[in-house]
Amino acid sequence: MFDRRLLVHFDWLLFVLVLALVGIGIMGVYSATFEGHTRLSSLAVRQIGWAGLGFIAMLVVFAVDYRELERLGYFFFGVTLVLLLLVPILGSFGGGARRWISFGFFSLQPSELAKISSLLVLAQYLHLVAPPQGYALRDLIYPGVIMALPAGLVLTEPNLGTATIIGLVAMTLVFAAGIRLNSLATLGTVAGGLLLPFWHFYMKPYQKERIVSFLHPDSDPLGTGYHMIQSKITIGSGQLWGKGFLQGTQNRLEFLPEKHTDFIFAVLAEEWGFLGVCILFLLYGALLARLLVIAGKARDRFGSFVVLGGAAIVFWQVLINVGMNIGFLPVVGVPLPFLSYGGSSLLAVMLAMGLALNVSTRRFLF
Repeated sequence: MFDRRLLVHFDWLLFVLVLALVGIGIMGVYSATFEGHTRLSSLAVRQIGWAGLGFIAMLVVFAVDYRELERLGYFFFGVTLVLLLLVPILGSFGGGARRWISFGFFSLQPSELAKISSLLVLAQYLHLVAPPQGYALRDLIYPGVIMALPAGLVLTEPNLGTATIIGLVAMTLVFAAGIRLNSLATLGTVAGGLLLPFWHFYMKPYQKERIVSFLHPDSDPLGTGYHMIQSKITIGSGQLWGKGFLQGTQNRLEFLPEKHTDFIFAVLAEEWGFLGVCILFLLYGALLARLLVIAGKARDRFGSFVVLGGAAIVFWQVLINVGMNIGFLPVVGVPLPFLSYGGSSLLAVMLAMGLALNVSTRRFLF
């Protein structure tokens, strides 16, 4: 029987914030793919469809008690690993990488779902294992191996951006749960020591070129530095007020590459200007603040860590994507949450918001 208290205590503020960001995203995709007539482009139509599916998925996740989802965490994690293992066999190519599995009428990017399933498993571990003196290195071996499995498979696609997000979210949760200072220092030293062999033995030539272009964007302005240079020109051309909806010349004249995915922030900045970008950041800030409040008031550690993980996904993706767009960080292919075109990324972040709605509402029920 449906519990009416779910409606009474429903977190409408969080829901409205998500609705607003998804709406801005649809407007952005429509503008980035505008073809000069009022008819929606096929990409904008697909994004609307993905948004509808995302809201359904968000409400389904909300309807199931999150304590049941804790028990099912390893099942979802196992399904995600199987899908990631199938990517090299059945996956389709796009943008120089094999990341998607086609299911006929839609394609799924398992690496996006890996963010959510990894979050469930890590939150469960941190819930059940809570050393009073903080986590020592030996306490982090098991969750480290668990996180390395999806991150390693995602790296082989290759998808450095998503693997980085999985790692950053895990680090955020462990830091919030409490790690001993000597363990933190050791992990930092080990991570720093692995950078050089990672550069030499793992990174693809095009990934190294992106790093070099980030450090010296003018060294190859028509090649590897083109994305970043055009993005900065597009953002700057918006000035204070912007050029207006559907009036962005850098966008319309096709100077800006990947404008509906990784560089949709530049499209919005050109059309809405500095003030519009400030409003967008206020919405993201309000969303993150609401998630932190929910995490702080959760009835148990699992709920708290799940919501904190959702906030970490949004925070790190916004930071890295905007950093890419304004030239402060190298281009690593991280989508802007709720805004970039892409069904899998939108579905993943809305699943995270469904979990947050779940935890927020059920703190009143038990």
